[in-house]
Amino acid sequence: MNLSRRLLDQGWQLCAVAPGAPLPSAEADWWPVGEAGTAAAALRRLQHWQLAGAPRAFDADDWCWRLRFERPPELADAAWTLGFDGLATLAEVSLNGIPVLASRSMFIRHEIEVGALLQPGANELLIRCHSLAAALAVRRPRPRWRAPMVEHAQLRWFRTTLLGRTPGWSPPVAPVGPWRDVWLQPRPVVDLRDLALRADLDGTTGQLALDAVLAMAPGRHCRSAVLVCAREGRQHRTTLQVNAGRLHGTLRIADVAPWWPHTHGEPALYDAWIEWALDGHPAPLRSSLGEVGFRRIELDRRDDGFALRINGQAIFCRGACWMPLDPVSLRATPSELQAAVRQVRDAGMNMLRLAGSLVYEEDAFYAACDAEGVLVWQDLMFSNMDYPEEDADFAALVDTEVTQQLQRLHRHPSLTVLCGNSEQEQQAAMWAAPRALWQPALFHRRLADHCARLAPEVPYWPSSAHGGAFPFRPDAGTCSYYGVGAYLRPLDDARGSGVRFASECLAIANVPSAATLARSRGSDEAHPYQSQWRAAERDFHAVRDHYVEQFTGLSVVQLQADDPVRCQALGRWVSGYLMAETFAQWRARGSVCGGGLVWFLRDLQPGAGWGLLDDRGTPKAAWHLLRRVLQPVMVALLDRGMNGIDIELVNEQGEPVDATLEVDAWHAGRAVVAQVRRALTLPPRSAQSLPLVAELDGFMDLGHAYRFGPPPCEVLLARLRDPQGNVIAEALHLPKHLAFERLPAIGLQAQCERAADGQAWLVVSAQACAVGVHIEADAWIPDDDFFHLAPGESRRVGLRPEPDRPAGGGLEVAALNTTQRCIVTTPHR
Repeated sequence: MNLSRRLLDQGWQLCAVAPGAPLPSAEADWWPVGEAGTAAAALRRLQHWQLAGAPRAFDADDWCWRLRFERPPELADAAWTLGFDGLATLAEVSLNGIPVLASRSMFIRHEIEVGALLQPGANELLIRCHSLAAALAVRRPRPRWRAPMVEHAQLRWFRTTLLGRTPGWSPPVAPVGPWRDVWLQPRPVVDLRDLALRADLDGTTGQLALDAVLAMAPGRHCRSAVLVCAREGRQHRTTLQVNAGRLHGTLRIADVAPWWPHTHGEPALYDAWIEWALDGHPAPLRSSLGEVGFRRIELDRRDDGFALRINGQAIFCRGACWMPLDPVSLRATPSELQAAVRQVRDAGMNMLRLAGSLVYEEDAFYAACDAEGVLVWQDLMFSNMDYPEEDADFAALVDTEVTQQLQRLHRHPSLTVLCGNSEQEQQAAMWAAPRALWQPALFHRRLADHCARLAPEVPYWPSSAHGGAFPFRPDAGTCSYYGVGAYLRPLDDARGSGVRFASECLAIANVPSAATLARSRGSDEAHPYQSQWRAAERDFHAVRDHYVEQFTGLSVVQLQADDPVRCQALGRWVSGYLMAETFAQWRARGSVCGGGLVWFLRDLQPGAGWGLLDDRGTPKAAWHLLRRVLQPVMVALLDRGMNGIDIELVNEQGEPVDATLEVDAWHAGRAVVAQVRRALTLPPRSAQSLPLVAELDGFMDLGHAYRFGPPPCEVLLARLRDPQGNVIAEALHLPKHLAFERLPAIGLQAQCERAADGQAWLVVSAQACAVGVHIEADAWIPDDDFFHLAPGESRRVGLRPEPDRPAGGGLEVAALNTTQRCIVTTPHR
């Protein structure tokens, strides 16, 4: 017999009615939408609505889903459970006309015994999601402080996401409906409830502790249960105890392979399962527990800091704030999630944060982070607002939500920080609420107690910005750091302000590729200086333009008028340069910073958004520049003012790295005015700083700090090469930033070569120093961009086809320090 869960994921119908109105009786008034999902996803699939089209107020109506299905015939007398993994937000459910559920939280899972209600043959399941707008119109007590980013202040009463309801940064597509799976399942032979599965590391010994409520099907009795953990063909086993309906026991594994973030080691995983011997069931049964990883997490709070240690090793956490891959459906396939997390790993990032204004992700997301060695900072889904913690009904919803989510998530080794909320303390402080209101009991006691009970091995932090004299002070605890960025501080503020941990940072309107610009506006003439783009970016285009002028000495207004193509290229470059330099400072020896997470990873819609990736996951220039300073082995050139230029070297790996250090200072694109060649060994888990001038025979003002005369060079290029001559890390420093005259010709050349599987290679070379070499191609996506070439050097760049663009076509190669451009004909796919 097949006792597996049956997804009710096909055959659904949908209709929208006015709040409280009766349902339509005519079949023609119901749309056949097929899959369950949000109302917006259903209308998009029917081509009745598009994200880029006219906005629709999904919260204004009642939305109703109807499914007619046959009771599975093979188990007509079974005790069936009807499950809902997420209903957004105010939902009522009936089965065959009988009410079975009223849900008041988007984040709570429901299971209902419905065996007695299922009829032979046809059954009808009806979900009605009531208008949230109508519910918000009911008078309730006002909050004690404002949250301007939130569309409606009274959303604080409802357990739902702020996505689609924050006009400042998310598209106006509020999720309504069954946004997670709806399913039907017969009672299992063995049912584990309230399962706690905790993997810990004690020195070199792994400990896997299991505790659960054990429920057996009628007529079954457990003779024995064995907990098994296996890796690479080797099994470890222990017999579990059954007492008073509870199953418990601890498995210890000597010389266990620990789980590491990928930047510091292997994210080793073990398969875990229970083997059952049951009376009345002749064959042995196996219950999979998924994969587990053994690691120990410690939060270092010394000197008011915030730093994470994994397995006793300090970890510099870097990455971005995660966004749902599809803001309309809030769903993604396991393979899509795996690819997105692997992309994060390949960029050298080792942490993703799920902010409290979003949603809890699907199990496949956390499994992908486990497998790829990416740490997860998990906010509980609270953000900015003054929540009514004193209301008993609200508190009960919170208790159920947090208990369910922690029981689901605690077993993932990637789960590294549990955070009570996103910026709630900061919001209260910034809007002049009394200090006594900054730290409400909801986050400092209630949620802290839940986390200590259900996930004691994971540090709890009450708010994403917390610590110090005020919650967003950079030099204590954690902060949302936008000094460099929105607050237009100079680049050295990133280090000078003593940032301890930036739970979000560097929100800059990152300009995407020309192909994304064209797709988003339906015209190849679209660019981020049109009025529509400025409206979409809010004020953050001005932030980017400010730094373009600061780093180049050029007027953005004049650039737009004289050379809009170059203006775009400089905008792309500067946002990435700013991010890369900031993270290089935070990673350097002597820095007090424990990590930084960019706001955010991926755009929610096409445009010059804050994402390092566009809405389809295509890298922007900022992605390429940033990933060069995020790898486990890093070299950086940092300007220390009157102290000169320092060479910063980092090796996070557990093994030493033998390398040759190369530093070249270039004048006029061709003349070498200073050069360093040095063999060195980077010790494991090390960071060191070398004064550049100490590597030279005499003093040179390569940073132009003393200004005795004209700058001796325009470009400093540093590289680390392995013993085979391959570049393993590189860095660029511009003493004059980009404020140098463009050379008319630098011998820039490019040619395209056909590759297998429809891909291609682009070979780029230059006879003089080429800064910020970038590739514009409508039909291709390069795997590197805005890179640099030394005189006589060439680079081979992979090209993959751009989805939904015409095959073939040309591409253009340019550099920021020359007027020369190369037009290249690409092969047809």
